[in-house]
Amino acid sequence: MSICSTALCRIFDVILIGYKMAHLLIVLLRILQRGRYCALLGLASILHLPAHAIEGMWLPHLLKALNEAEMQQMGLKIPAEAIYSVNSGSLKDAIVRFGGGCTGSIISPYGLLLTNHHCGYSFIQSHSTVENNRLKDGFWAQSMSEELPNPGLTATFIRRIVDVTDIVLSGVLPDMDERTKNAQIQKNIQLARDNIPLEPHEDVQVKAFFHGLQYLAIVTMTFRDVRLVAAPPESIGKFGGDTDNWVWPRHTGDFSLFRIYADSNNQPSDYSPDNRPYRAPVHLKINTKGIREGDFTMVFGFPGRTHSYLPSIAIQQIIETIDPARIEVRDSSLAVMQKYMRKSEAMRLKYASRHARIANYWKKWIGEREGLIRTKAVAKKQALEHSWTKKVQSNPALRQKYSYILPRFQALYDSIEAYHLARELYYEVFGWNSELMRFLHSLRRLVQLRDDSAAFRQYQKRLDTRVRAFWKNYDPYIDMEIFEAIFPVYLKHMPPELLSPPVRIVYYEEKWTPKEISEMFYYRTILTDSMAFMQLWDTDVYALVDTLQKELAYQLFEVNRDFFFDEVEPQYRELKAKIDEVQKDYMRSLMEVFPEKRFYPDANGTLRLSYGKVESYRSLDSVEYPVFTYIDGVISKYIPGDYEFDLPHRLIELYEQRDFGPYTDEQGRLPVCFIGSNHTTGGNSGSPALDGHGYLVGLNFDRVWEGTMSDYNYDIRLCRNIMVDIRYILFLIDKFGQCPRLIREMTLIDNP
Repeated sequence: MSICSTALCRIFDVILIGYKMAHLLIVLLRILQRGRYCALLGLASILHLPAHAIEGMWLPHLLKALNEAEMQQMGLKIPAEAIYSVNSGSLKDAIVRFGGGCTGSIISPYGLLLTNHHCGYSFIQSHSTVENNRLKDGFWAQSMSEELPNPGLTATFIRRIVDVTDIVLSGVLPDMDERTKNAQIQKNIQLARDNIPLEPHEDVQVKAFFHGLQYLAIVTMTFRDVRLVAAPPESIGKFGGDTDNWVWPRHTGDFSLFRIYADSNNQPSDYSPDNRPYRAPVHLKINTKGIREGDFTMVFGFPGRTHSYLPSIAIQQIIETIDPARIEVRDSSLAVMQKYMRKSEAMRLKYASRHARIANYWKKWIGEREGLIRTKAVAKKQALEHSWTKKVQSNPALRQKYSYILPRFQALYDSIEAYHLARELYYEVFGWNSELMRFLHSLRRLVQLRDDSAAFRQYQKRLDTRVRAFWKNYDPYIDMEIFEAIFPVYLKHMPPELLSPPVRIVYYEEKWTPKEISEMFYYRTILTDSMAFMQLWDTDVYALVDTLQKELAYQLFEVNRDFFFDEVEPQYRELKAKIDEVQKDYMRSLMEVFPEKRFYPDANGTLRLSYGKVESYRSLDSVEYPVFTYIDGVISKYIPGDYEFDLPHRLIELYEQRDFGPYTDEQGRLPVCFIGSNHTTGGNSGSPALDGHGYLVGLNFDRVWEGTMSDYNYDIRLCRNIMVDIRYILFLIDKFGQCPRLIREMTLIDNP
């Protein structure tokens, strides 16, 4: 059965099973087995569709076939083709992948781009100094000439999506070994890419869906001149800081504005002062009346990763082994950063972006683990597996194909646990949390290219911006203190046999303390001497590389890194590849064993649409939370001078004068944030929240803490996404930022 047909057969979950339905299901399954797509699409129109199937991150090009009727019953007022169309302008033409991991949307005909403050944070920080602190004070360009370029920042549009499953899986046979199978798939992916016609400036990538049962070619266009237009002060854009992160009720104005620039032909171009604002064929219209409780909502964006179909043993390992280790490393790292950030404004500015990056997933993992435990996610998966086993064992054909899966999962997850833990610890300690170690990973490539003059110079040029940015914000003494704090956690959790030989010897045999081991990396090295390093970088990079190779710090890093990539990573990848193959069969079996259930592909960084409603939730401790927050709540949280809850004087003045402009609700209140039951994850940051007409009503930026387990276990009782109300954004641009020129660019709908 083709995956295209399999995907469409998820529509069966909307059938009200009755005494007449058994025969119809058999007929439909036979149609599907013959790949008769069109017949299914015709039958879809006669099926009854329920109003509350909300879970899922749906592929936009399949909305018409799979979701349109359900969405319209829930409150969608436009056809699915207005959301995604290849032949005419649609909402998808206003959605961009912002940078490497967020979403943005075009909200004016002149390329004005709306995303989250935290998505633009590092770029705002790059334009900030102690004397001109745009993070602290905000930034409001009063003309296009004041808009600031951001080297390396991109905005990527989706042009079209093409199913290439038949091409990619051609010649891939069940009895092939994994290496041969993967080689054939990679060869076919390149063939599929080569067969997609592209216009100038277009690119194409081929992505796997349903764990490799389906492949789609995604044609994109990427713009490389993206400039900062406006951002509220950090005290608004990050109001609540780490205390409120992943928490509801929320009062954060988490937005920033950028603009895409293009060449004279409206095509992508590197930055040039001659570039012009991008003339957008489609932009989002804005509903200034906002949205109400119970209204239909859509979130359109690029969710990063979800893992909705993992077996129970995988969830159990996350709860018991992986998350606790990651959380403890970041606990220790953040404690050091916070100590210094509270000492001075200069130090807080230096570590602001780094602290936010580390704290974000630290708190997410805490909530994720708690949510998985409290919603009994393992038991839920086990119940599914029990039901699956009964159906498989009762059917000889299914038993022959699939009975091996659960025992194989058990054996593989038992084998991979130590390698998975070692891998997470390595990246946490020698990647995310230590700036020196992250820097060394970049420098190592330069060392490798020492004898290739052309490649060496080319990489040096690429690395120059990274090197200068590193020394701008690097404090070796604080970084060493962080490393000293996290290294004992590394040693505590790391399986001894997976420690690199030098660390194993000095710790277990020579009995060195973690502090002494840390000092080996940080003392007496050019890597902690910015003046000496930059002098050689600017005058003789070859001499710098020769110096690096002789130093103990670099040699220890190299040996430790090589051990990880020679002994740990290959074993992990080999076992993970075997798990992925079993997961593919498990995914196929779930669709076959439970034809009445609805399945959607896990998020993988591709464009998706989720839909739900503006609705409250009751927490696990029985607290009923409101749907909206208002500016009154912002003021009530205000703590003068506090780095998380301070507020600009102008915002307080506007509040005291009740000068909210035309952006209030019917009761004269200024909404700040609201929640909905849209299924979101990382990557959905900056995604537009749309109403049933497709009008912009909010900006997605977070999830409630109790629902962060939705990457593994979506639970409609607890999973809510958090959005900035568009009325608060307009108020901040117009009244607070005094930037009405931006409001005049937008298309405002006062009476949808």
